[in-house]
Order: sequence, then C-alpha cells, then structure tokens
Amino acid sequence: MSSKPVEKLTSAEAEKELDRLAQEIAAHDSRYYREDAPSISDADYDALRRRNAQIETRFPLLVRPDSPSHRVGARPAEKFGKVVHRVPMLSLDNAFDDADVGEWLARMRRFLGMKEDVEIIVTAEPKIDGLSASLRYENGVFVQGATRGDGAEGEDITANLRTIADIPLRLKGKPPKLLEVRGEVYMTHKGFEALNKRQEKEGKQTYANPRNSAAGSVRQLDPAITAGRALNFFAYTWGEISELPADAQSEMLQKFEAYGFIVNPQVRRCKTLTQLLKFYESIAAKRAKLGYDIDGVVYKVDSLRLQERLGFVSRSPRWAIAHKFPAEQAETVLADIEIQVGRTGKLAPVARLKPVTVGGVVVQNATLHNEDQIARLDARIGDTVVIQRAGDVIPQVVTVLLEKRPRNARPYKFPDRCPICGSHAVREEGEVDRRCTGGLVCDAQTVERLKYFVGRDQFDIEGLGGTLIELFHNKGLLKEPADIFALTEKPQKVAAVLAEHRVALSEERRAAEGKDAVKAKTKKKDEGEGKQVENLMAAITARRTIGLDRLINALGIRHVGETTARLIARHYRSIDAFLDGMKAADALEELQHIEGIGGVVAEAIHDFFAEKHNRDALNRLLKWLDVQAMAAPSKTSPVSGKTVVFTGTLEKMTRQEAKARAEALGAKVSGSVSAKTDIVVAGPGAGSKLKEAQKHNVQVMDEEAWLKLIG
Repeated sequence: MSSKPVEKLTSAEAEKELDRLAQEIAAHDSRYYREDAPSISDADYDALRRRNAQIETRFPLLVRPDSPSHRVGARPAEKFGKVVHRVPMLSLDNAFDDADVGEWLARMRRFLGMKEDVEIIVTAEPKIDGLSASLRYENGVFVQGATRGDGAEGEDITANLRTIADIPLRLKGKPPKLLEVRGEVYMTHKGFEALNKRQEKEGKQTYANPRNSAAGSVRQLDPAITAGRALNFFAYTWGEISELPADAQSEMLQKFEAYGFIVNPQVRRCKTLTQLLKFYESIAAKRAKLGYDIDGVVYKVDSLRLQERLGFVSRSPRWAIAHKFPAEQAETVLADIEIQVGRTGKLAPVARLKPVTVGGVVVQNATLHNEDQIARLDARIGDTVVIQRAGDVIPQVVTVLLEKRPRNARPYKFPDRCPICGSHAVREEGEVDRRCTGGLVCDAQTVERLKYFVGRDQFDIEGLGGTLIELFHNKGLLKEPADIFALTEKPQKVAAVLAEHRVALSEERRAAEGKDAVKAKTKKKDEGEGKQVENLMAAITARRTIGLDRLINALGIRHVGETTARLIARHYRSIDAFLDGMKAADALEELQHIEGIGGVVAEAIHDFFAEKHNRDALNRLLKWLDVQAMAAPSKTSPVSGKTVVFTGTLEKMTRQEAKARAEALGAKVSGSVSAKTDIVVAGPGAGSKLKEAQKHNVQVMDEEAWLKLIG
C-alpha cells in the first residue's frame, strides 16, 4: 500500500492509486464473499476502503466505474432511464412434459435436416426464479446494467447492480473488449428470511417470495437500499460481444468463471433425451435443498455453430427451451364469481376466493376461463375448490371438491347481458367466450383498450396507469389512443382534473383521518402536483417515437399479441408498407402466408382494418407518431429487400433453414409467386410455382446458385 498522504498526491498518482485499490479491494471481496477465506483483517480492509474514499473525495473527476465505493450505494436516482438492448433479451419457449422435450429435439433435427441418430449435445441448468439483468463491460470494466424489460428495452439499474458482490466491477483475465453478460439476480432463502424479519421489525412491508424481494431490491431508486440486501447473481448467457472467445455454450460458461462471474455449479452437458430427463428429475429431487428458488430446467444446444444455424422463431430461440416444473396447488373456498369485461368485449368470469397461499404467494382471485368451464366443474358459490398456480401464470380453478360441498352452495347463472353497459352478450357459433356487443358504447372496452395501449409491452407510458386512464376517460379527455397524445396540448386541463380529483380524495379522507392529517397530506400533494403533470407530459411525448411491432401490438386487435405483432412487423417492415398491404385486394392472402400466422389470426387482422372507424382512429393516432421501421437484419447483402420464393426439394439445407437464412439477410420470403417476386429458388420437383415464375419473367436459380449468391 502506498504510504503517501492523500493531500500530497498528484492527479496522475491518484489515478494510479485508485486503479490499484479497485483491483486489490475486488480481490479481497472475492476471497471474503465467495471463498469464505479472507486474507486480511477487517481493520486492514477498512483502511483500504477508507483511503479509496479519501482519494475520490479529493479527486471527484477520477472516480472509476469499478470503484469500490459503488458497493455501498450512490446518490438516489429520480427515476430509471431506458436502455435499448442492442441484442434483444429473448424469452424461451416452454416444455411442460417429457414429450415436449422430445419434440423440441426432433424439431431441431428436422430444421437442420439431421437424422435421428445424429447426436446433438445440450447443456442443462436450473432455471433461476429471479430478475433477468444484462451487464455491459467495455475493456473489462462494468459500465452499464439493465433489466430485461420487454426484451427490446429495459431500465437502467447500473448503480444498483454495482452494489451486488457477485457482479465484478472489473473482469479478470483477457475478456472481449465489448461484452454483455446476462444472468439472473436472485435472493437465497436464507437472505429472504433475514430481509423479511428486518422489514417486519422496522414496521415495513414484507415480501411474498424471494423472486419479488430480489426484483424489488434491484429496482430501488436509492442504491444504498439495494446495497443493504443480500442479493446474488448467476451468469448464464451473453448479448452484444465484440468476439466470441469459445465455440460452445459450456465453454462460454467456463470463460465467464475465468472473468470472475459465478456460474451455476449444477450445469451439465447431456447427449441424449434420456440424459436430459434424468438431469431434470435429479434437479427436481434436490430443488428444496438448493437454497434458492427455481421453476424448471433450461436446455440449450451446446454448439454455437448450431445455435447460429437454428436461429430464432419470433421472440424465442429455436436452440433453447425451458422445461417447467408442475404447477403448485392449494385448497380454498369459492366466495363469489364476478364478471370482468375485457378490451375485446369478452366476459371473463373471475373466482373470488378465501385468501390462500400457493407457492409462496397469497391468492385471492383466479380465472374460471368461460361459462363452459364453470359448467364442467359444476362450480357453485360456497364450494371448496383446488387452485393451481405455475410461475407467473394467472391462478386457475382446476377442480371442485364435491365431497366438501355445503348444503347452501349456490349454482351460478352466466349473464347474457354486459354488466357494464347492459348490451346483449352473445356467443358466436364455434366460440367458447361470450362477448359484449356494445363495442364503441361500452366504457369497459374503451377504458380497457386504453389501459392495454399504454401497457409495458405496448407504448409503456410511464405514469399513465389504470387510475389516470379511468379518471381522464370519465372527464371526457380520453376516448381513443390519439387523445392520449392530445393531452400534451392540454396541460392546464390535465392539471385541473388532477386537482379536482385530489380535492375529492381529501374530502373522503377528512372524515376518516381527521382534518389536520388531511391538511398536511394535501399540502404535500400540492407541491408534487405540478411536477406530476410535467412528468406525465414528458413521458407521453417520449413515446411519440415507437417501433412498428409495439404499435401493432398496442392496437388491441383480437388474437394479436406481442409475438404476432413482431411477425407482422418483420414481414412488412414499415408502417407505410403495412397500411398499403392492408388496403390491397389480396391482404388476407398475404397475411395467411406469413409463417406463424394462421387463418383465424389473419381474418381478425383483416376484419379490424375492414372497419372504417378503426382505420380512422389509427390515422388520427399516426398524426402524432414517428413509427420506426423494423430494421432488416442486413441492408448490404445481395438479396436485401428482395422477395424470394423457394420451391421443390432443397438438398443442402431444409426449407425452414433456407427461409431463416434468407430473412436474416434482409430478404422477404413469400409462399406464392407473383409479378412482385424477385427470385425463385427451384429444386428438383418444382411444379406450379416454377411455371408462375416463367410466366412473370422472374429470375429462377437452383440451390447451388442461391448459395453462391448469398455467400
């Protein structure tokens, strides 16, 4: 250790000393927290940190991104900024039984054109039930951390992640110049129990489970609070990277360990389906003894070369899948059945339950799906029922315990009128759901559509939640999506509505809490109200720029969610091309040819745009927006922007792989030949499509020529 007094250090000496201290303290942290083998006394360790803090105080401009001072918290943030993931943080498809896992392996072999006896090595690891996070390192130094968010955009939680001992602020060895390490922030059972005891002792809210406590701890505005929580981190994958230092998933995990990360010690390489299922069973058996929550096992193809060939389907990789554990169940009493009207007019029966804990979470409501399910279960008010919950899936009523039925149990009659607007609720032929016919006159649909529009996976407008949507709708300020952006031109009206709402709440509280208490709260509310309007206007304005996929998702088209919206956006690329496509005579046929979109979904989209009021509402909305086109995977390839049709038998690769590679190079793959087609790749057995290509003078080439063209 340098003995030169801090006040006598030059700027150059201070910079060098901070570098040395950061490395030395990080090494001691590792020996203390991970190896449980400290090599210096607490007093000596404290002296190192004290000297680091003194130098940073004297030279504030020299504070390093990997400074040890970040471990104990930094200045609280007013709110989290947004981080765009350069490589999307994708979700995984789920397998719920052994057959699903077998089908996943078979599906990959079909895609790659492999025979059944060809070995595909797979890594298997426990699926941690925590909060996904991405850590960005530049030249080995941690510079930014973010939540998963919607996969494309997350929240900047850099300051909080720096306080977690498992996350190295500087990497060991020789990592890539740019490296995004991704993994799970979690809390052990021991840490969770200690946190809740402390919260209870201090009269604060306790958490329902370790997953919620980890997520809540990481999203504290004050990093000092995060620093006081016992959080951990497992690294298991990567995002943007300047160069891959290995050729296999398992080798990448070994690299992570060498860089200073903790990798789950349960990871195994498996060569057969039998080995995968045996691993799953062994993890399930030791689940309770791991010391942290897991909700399944994740399988990933080990070869990175095969991962690249397999690619992705919508928002999920073909080369990975999550094998989930069975749902957890509990018994409780069905106290009542209520009807909720959704944004599409669906009447959804909700079971109101006597509160019960299922999988560590208190459940008071559960879905009954539809009137047929109520009839099948013969569910009656007062019955004892079995509730099932799996992960983040909405709890559901799975069975009625008829042997426990009380004499006064009441049968339930499903309504034939909307409980919100009184319109007829009809059930179309072939449908399982009953829907309100009120449409534009039903407040439930209007409000619910607007709530959906501003949701996290749609426009994600911060500060504009369900309460404000209902308030502004009741005051006549919101009737359709365009009205949300029109609020930015009415800040005084917005402020007046909020002030009126505050006064009404104050009057309600006055009787319950006393005049003095309400007066104090009202004064505090006055001070923050102007800031609330300002922040809301800024949040709405910030969302005037939106991706095409998020816009399509936000429209609330029946059967169209996040995944389908992305498929459509990738197909049409721009809002202009999409709208032109919806006007075309062959719009329905074009939609049906998009892989992943079936006839029912295509008809729902087509029907939506066939309605003039929907087109008019969208046009009014678009006047406020800058809709970002879906960037083609490649703009410089020789087939970028071209429409390609594959026909006949391909011998070098499967049809699926050929299509995936073409789309990755920026081509649009169509299922039919027209005058708009640029290239037809014809293999042996090509039939009518080849004749259509000749009819329209479309360029035709064999598979060999195609492969040469795309390199």
